[in-house]
Amino acid sequence: MREIVFDTETTGFSFADGDRMVEIGCLEMINRVETGRTFHAYFHPERPMPPEAQRVHGLSDAFLADKPLFVQQADDLLDFIADSPLVAHNASFDFGFLNGELQRCGRGTVGLHRMVDTVAMARMRHPGAKHSLDALCGRYGIDRSHRTLHGALLDAQLLAQVYVELTGGRQIGLGLVSEAAIDLTPALPSVPAIVRPARVFALSEGDLARHASFMKTVVNPLWGSDPALQ
Repeated sequence: MREIVFDTETTGFSFADGDRMVEIGCLEMINRVETGRTFHAYFHPERPMPPEAQRVHGLSDAFLADKPLFVQQADDLLDFIADSPLVAHNASFDFGFLNGELQRCGRGTVGLHRMVDTVAMARMRHPGAKHSLDALCGRYGIDRSHRTLHGALLDAQLLAQVYVELTGGRQIGLGLVSEAAIDLTPALPSVPAIVRPARVFALSEGDLARHASFMKTVVNPLWGSDPALQ
C-alpha cells in the first residue's frame, strides 16, 4: 500500500485568517517502508512572515523572497501525492492549509477520507501521555537531535518513523509474509475449561499401621544408620 507522510510550515495558525503555507515536505512509503522518493518545496507567502512563526521554523522574508508561489508547484505536488492516503501529525491543521492553497489556485481539494492523523492514533494508543512529535520520538527512541527548528521534510521523516511504531512497529513493513500466505482457516470454537475439585489423599489409621508393620520386615534398611531418616 502506498502512503504519503507529509508536514507543512506556515505563517501562522489559520488559512482562513490570511496565513499561508511556506513549506511542504512529503515522503513516499510503500507497505510502511520509506522508498526514498520525496517532494519538498518552499513557497513565497505573498505576505510578511510574523516573527513568532519565524522563531518556530526559521524561514525569513529574505529566504523566501525568491521562492515560487504555491500555484507554480501545485501540479507537481498533486502528481506526487496522487490518490494515496496522507499521513500527518495533527492532520486537520496540515489539510486545512493544503486544501486552502489548492482551492485558492483553482485546483481540486484533497478529500478528508484520505486523512490519517497520527495525533489521534497516539491518543488511542497512549491515553494521558504527551502526543507531540518530540514526545513520541522520545517514547520510541527515534533520534531527533538534529531537529533544532521545525522543518517540513525533516518532520515528515521523523513522523514516518513514529507512524511505523504507532501501526505495529518496525517489523510491519518488512514484507516477509505475503497476505496469500496467511492462514485464513477459521479458528476452532473455544471449549470451556472443566474445573475439578482437588483430590485429597489422606491415610487412614489402618494404612499407617500396616505401613509400620511392613517397615519392620525390611532387613538392614539404608536409613537405619541415620537417625534423621528414621
